[in-house]
Amino acid sequence: MEIVQWGIIAIVVVFIVSRFMPVKGVTQMTVQEVKNKLKDRKVQFIDVRTPQEYKTNHQKPFKNIPLHELPNRCNELDKQKEVVVICQSGMRSMRAAKVLKKQGFGKITNVKGGMGAWL
Repeated sequence: MEIVQWGIIAIVVVFIVSRFMPVKGVTQMTVQEVKNKLKDRKVQFIDVRTPQEYKTNHQKPFKNIPLHELPNRCNELDKQKEVVVICQSGMRSMRAAKVLKKQGFGKITNVKGGMGAWL
């Protein structure tokens, strides 16, 4: 019985840790590094927060595509161009990066700290 309990604990720990681990092939970038890229026309900037969060505070040129809509709206993005993804803290944008990776996007950047780190 004790082995089963340890097995369940191990599975839960692996699940939680995997949620916070960086995604292979996804670059992490600071807000300042992203600010230096904002004028680059070869980069697509996506904000995956809710429309209300986006309306309250957003940065140009980020386009709002809420995380829950992203799988159905990937066709609005060019797979050949870099995609920079932001959310409030960096957690949803990391999940969005996983979605984009599964959809075949090659160059994905997650903004560390999200809008909460934007000064």
